[in-house]
Amino acid sequence: MSIVLERVTKTFDRKVAVERLSLEVRAGEVFAFLGPNGAGKTTTIKLMVGLLLPDEGSVFICGHRMGTDGRAAKAHLGYVPDQPFLYDKLTGREFLEFVANMYGLPRDEAWGRLTRFAERLRLEETLDRLTEGYSHGMKQKVALAAALLHEPRVLIVDEPMVGLDPWAARTVRELFRARANAGGTVFLSTHTLDVAEALADRIAIIHRGRIVAQGTLEELRRLRTEQQRLEDIFLTLTEEEAAVDDGRGRS
Repeated sequence: MSIVLERVTKTFDRKVAVERLSLEVRAGEVFAFLGPNGAGKTTTIKLMVGLLLPDEGSVFICGHRMGTDGRAAKAHLGYVPDQPFLYDKLTGREFLEFVANMYGLPRDEAWGRLTRFAERLRLEETLDRLTEGYSHGMKQKVALAAALLHEPRVLIVDEPMVGLDPWAARTVRELFRARANAGGTVFLSTHTLDVAEALADRIAIIHRGRIVAQGTLEELRRLRTEQQRLEDIFLTLTEEEAAVDDGRGRS
């Protein structure tokens, strides 16, 4: 498995953000991670990439345990957060060259990959401008190129479509599918359910820090035989879980 979470729990000031969460994500698949605001999606992602460590449980990336073998785990990761961070006083090209150097990519190889991503994402006209003047969508595209430069086995992306125009969104979807088809893993957290429905091989739905359903779209449909659209399945499951939790007095 590319990503394994074993009974992971994380709390903040006694508020449970993620509770005994277990998850396995395979090589060669696009995995969509869905949930309402505050469900624990971003916390889970930060645990996966080593920005947070769990209070209980374990996180493994390509067999390496985050925390005890974090450096090896992170070598296999590419990560794009929901708010992409770039260095304002660097150009897009300088930022990508910095990332390539950080991963120790040979200069010719790095240049070839940089050029390829610049063409695919239509970055050529803006790549030599300071990133402080970039729109959110431009920052998103440069951050994605940076995450893919070293060809990671696992790509983790939080809300990748925010700020992208329709053409760029389609290109990003194609990059994700190509990465999975080449044997990589794409872990995608999104509120854009149409993207998840069209792209994901498997889907997990998290609500109040717990996985309430996971499987292929067809498997999720069988949970609610009267519903075919992912949006309807998602809303029904999260509303039912909220009613159960409220009945138990869970805050």
